[in-house]
Amino acid sequence: MPASAAPIRHRLSVDIGGTFTDVVLEGGGRRETLKLLTTPRAPEEAVIAGSLELIGRAGLSPADIAVFVHGTTLATNAIIERKGARVALVATQGHRDIIEVADESRYDQFDLFLERPRPLVERHLRFTVPERCDAAGRIVLPLEEAAVEAVAGRIAEAGVGSVAVCLLHAYAQGAHERRIREILAARLPGISISLSSEVSPEIREYERTSTVVANAYVQPLMAGYLERLGRDLAARGFACPVYLMTSGGGLTTLETAARFPIRLVESGPAGGAILASHLARQNGIAKALSFDMGGTTAKICLIDDAKPQSSRAFEVDRRDRFKKGSGFPLRIPVIEMVEIGAGGGSIARVDAMRRIAVGPDSAGSEPGPACYGRGGDRPTVTDADVALGRIDAAGFAGGRMPLDAGRAAAALDAHVGLPLGLEGPLAAYGVAEMVDETMANAARVHAVERGKVAAEYTMIAFGGAAPLHVARLAEKLGVPAVIIPPNAGVGSAVGFLRAPLAFEVVRSRRMTLAAFDAADANAIVASMRAEAEAVVRPGAGADVPLAESRSALMRYVGQGHEIVVSLPDGAFGAGTPDALASRFAQEYTALFTRTIPDAPIEILTWTLAVAAPAESGPTGDPSLDPVPPADALPQGWREVYDAATGTTARWPVHARADLRPGLRIAGPAIIVEDETTTLVTARFDAGVNALGCIVMTRKGTA
Repeated sequence: MPASAAPIRHRLSVDIGGTFTDVVLEGGGRRETLKLLTTPRAPEEAVIAGSLELIGRAGLSPADIAVFVHGTTLATNAIIERKGARVALVATQGHRDIIEVADESRYDQFDLFLERPRPLVERHLRFTVPERCDAAGRIVLPLEEAAVEAVAGRIAEAGVGSVAVCLLHAYAQGAHERRIREILAARLPGISISLSSEVSPEIREYERTSTVVANAYVQPLMAGYLERLGRDLAARGFACPVYLMTSGGGLTTLETAARFPIRLVESGPAGGAILASHLARQNGIAKALSFDMGGTTAKICLIDDAKPQSSRAFEVDRRDRFKKGSGFPLRIPVIEMVEIGAGGGSIARVDAMRRIAVGPDSAGSEPGPACYGRGGDRPTVTDADVALGRIDAAGFAGGRMPLDAGRAAAALDAHVGLPLGLEGPLAAYGVAEMVDETMANAARVHAVERGKVAAEYTMIAFGGAAPLHVARLAEKLGVPAVIIPPNAGVGSAVGFLRAPLAFEVVRSRRMTLAAFDAADANAIVASMRAEAEAVVRPGAGADVPLAESRSALMRYVGQGHEIVVSLPDGAFGAGTPDALASRFAQEYTALFTRTIPDAPIEILTWTLAVAAPAESGPTGDPSLDPVPPADALPQGWREVYDAATGTTARWPVHARADLRPGLRIAGPAIIVEDETTTLVTARFDAGVNALGCIVMTRKGTA
């Protein structure tokens, strides 16, 4: 290498999914990928094994890796499976049962047997202490420290592993919570302590309590996992910084992730949404609908102007997957998406009404679908795709993991075909069609609830199973075009490498526009900026410029909920109230088509995020030299079930690695690669653009 040449900066990312662990290595404009089965009993085993294998394949050593980025569903799974710590709650006297009283609503008014998730804190482990602050942060009743000492003794006797502290109005004044932590830490060394004033300093006691309790519940588990991961990486020669993907679409440090693990609950899906946003920007798509279908779930996200929709509210462990209010509410920054229990490993069955039902339970990686030959005997979506000829059983995962088509057919016959009297591939087709309709219906509802029309969007598909199902999904939604990026099978892990190092801070401080205090508002923003930069700056470097975005949650005085309004740049001054009123009216009109004349407006909560520049990575495969427009020649043929005729038909098979920009493929056709398979149905044609993306276009719309 010439002396003046800069060293290649290699970056590694790993995404742990319910079925597969995906590994991606980027450096020097190139990308290497690997997909291997998740090791659920010790997730770090697949992380380390996959990382070392991919690095070795590229002729590198762990010391050559400059950045390691990781996303995981461990926090979510711990809550759903009730595998977290034994938690105690310390609350203001008289408020021990806020997590059961909740907001007194019922997510299904007509279900007499309605069930809520069991609280993460048993009632006898909810303790209270005398103290009180008002909504403005003024101390009304000083903290009774002797009561805290007594509570510490009871917590020690109970064998608790983690403590959540949530006092009334602590979002406005956190001094009492911090003092409780000091006392508990002195009496209970080594115990994990989460404060609501740090985890979620926002109004609404139930949501704040639920969030800090969930953080405390998963903190020992996640801190232990992250510590083991960091130690194992260091022992194998990795000397690079390690970052975690957060639910809000940014990266954070190991230390911050261990402190606020609740921010990791949607880290994997968030990586996929970041990838889709990046692709939308690259391909000039104003309206994109990301579709991420892996082994366990499918995720759908609306992306406008290359920005995924975001939210500050999320629910985990819903009793009813599609009903808001049936799970634990979390107040964290999150990319807004709908998640469906429909992945390649989703189990199919015939329900009591003799209908084919798919998911939400999954075969996972152990034992996996029947075709894996690892002991699974229940039919899954992957089994259906194998039985229909959509997946080459011998070439699955590049031939690393051959599948058993006979086991797939037997499982489908036993659990779907025989109960319904379906012969041959009809059972498999019924499973595939049902899962596609489930996903299409979820996408329709998600779009309509946000005032959008799904048919106006271009779909961006990634994940191991998405390219197999996206064409049929697009047919059902009326979507005119679909984009499938390079390395779509490990899309979320690729998205991790497109995410910026970022952190968001939130503060609830009520302020009316009529009595707007510019000095106070500037002080609030300054303190938030300092907190966010303290997380981001050490990893970004002293000389790297940080981007800042800030907004306010505003409403008319007396309303129960707020809308998000962007704050003006620079310091606030005399003209700020009028500018905010104008911006509020614009956003309110966009949502409700009208405003309320002369009604007073207030700010309830302030948010501020800082982010370092994200790396763009490869912009296409340089080996894909354009060719004159021509029809691509198949490398072979495969028998695929055709529902229109009820028989199998020979579909041409193309290797994605052989396709060059300019080549055209008329549907129906199959495009194969190591990590996934793209199904081009008869209603679509396909080609490859200059960025290496497969572009499917509905016939008659080009």
